[in-house]
Amino acid sequence: MKKLAIALFALALATMTACSSEPSKPSEAEKPKAPEPLTGRVAFQKCYVAARGWARDAQPFRLESQLIGDSKGREGKSLAWRAGLASVLQHSTRPYTWASGDVSFGVEDTYSPTNTSTKVFDIAFLKVDSNQALETAQKHGGDKLLEKAPDTPVLYMLDWNNQTNELVWHVIYGTDRASAKLTIAVNASSGEFIREEK
Repeated sequence: MKKLAIALFALALATMTACSSEPSKPSEAEKPKAPEPLTGRVAFQKCYVAARGWARDAQPFRLESQLIGDSKGREGKSLAWRAGLASVLQHSTRPYTWASGDVSFGVEDTYSPTNTSTKVFDIAFLKVDSNQALETAQKHGGDKLLEKAPDTPVLYMLDWNNQTNELVWHVIYGTDRASAKLTIAVNASSGEFIREEK
């Protein structure tokens, strides 16, 4: 009889706690976060993983930041990055873009290993990130330029220099390389200043 009373008491307690006179509150919908800008190396890794799904031998030949919205490329970061990757097995190149937290790919193009503009590089050479390249560029004229013209955007381009056989960050102060106010070349393996390109 005692066991029956305990069982009935437990059942009554469970029923009372399950039924509540207070209606459940709807959960607040989470607001989507604005995309965070990334450094070049982090964005490249995201593009590289996607490219390896396309071609297991995919190798990079270029990485460029893109100007989007209010992003000025400060702190070595950007809201969008475009990576060019090539595959010898596929005989083609394919652009990958990281933007708004997602990676997308573009149209394939033919690839020739002898084309110097698409000279691939080993990712092991990429030891210095875009924020570190910016620090070096700032010490070689970038800081003075941004003091005089604080609205100047900063772009980043990474590619292989065939003449010196090294991976280079080009820190570009302006909206594009051709009309830049200043471009500084920085070694992407050591972080050392190479030269002022413009």
